[in-house]
Amino acid sequence: MLDYLRLEVRRTLRDRGFVIFGIGMPVLMYLLMTNIGAGPGGADPEWKITSMVGMAAYGALGAAIGTGTGVAEDKQLGWLRQLRITPLSPLRVVVGRGLTGSVTVLPALVAVLLVGALVNGVRLPAWQWAALVGLLWIGTAPFTLLGLGNGYRLSAQSTGVVNTGCMLLLSIIGGLWFPAELFPGWLRSLSLWTPGNRFAELGRSVTHDSAPGLGSVAVLALWLALFGGYAVYAYRRAARTV
Repeated sequence: MLDYLRLEVRRTLRDRGFVIFGIGMPVLMYLLMTNIGAGPGGADPEWKITSMVGMAAYGALGAAIGTGTGVAEDKQLGWLRQLRITPLSPLRVVVGRGLTGSVTVLPALVAVLLVGALVNGVRLPAWQWAALVGLLWIGTAPFTLLGLGNGYRLSAQSTGVVNTGCMLLLSIIGGLWFPAELFPGWLRSLSLWTPGNRFAELGRSVTHDSAPGLGSVAVLALWLALFGGYAVYAYRRAARTV
């Protein structure tokens, strides 16, 4: 299991596309959102923090879902056939790829936070920085499982398109680009039930000196169970057909 995990992490971090788009794009969007159109005194400090959390969550979410694209490519190359002859059960394979995804989200997450501190001058106590990284890192688990499910279930071509659509939909409706408070009433109510919104709330609660709400944890746990079941089902189905 550990050997499999190390192998997958090395393969992912060698992907130049992941480094450029998975890490660079959230950083660029954060800088644009907090600097274009700002007055002589710069953007509002509160907006710098809110946008930093949102873009860090967006980068981590995208990297987590993107794990499924590699899975679909591996399936096309016959990697699943190789895994079938190992002692690894379907659950262990899914957990292994899920752990891989949880490791590879860290660069995208940390990069945005570093830019917030070094470029935009965001100042938080040390414990808040640590809590931000920890909570947002743990909170990516549902999105990793969603990406894996798509990768096991769909073709390599379809997975990239569907994962990109899922990433954009969950990010926009979840309020990662712009606060959900700006949405119309019906969309704001819908947003509260999405995993993207509750994921960002984990980070925003830290910046407001409070613990994550039970509602946020419960909604994320529900989506974790749903996406986890989907990923295991998709792997079993793919293993029977490759």
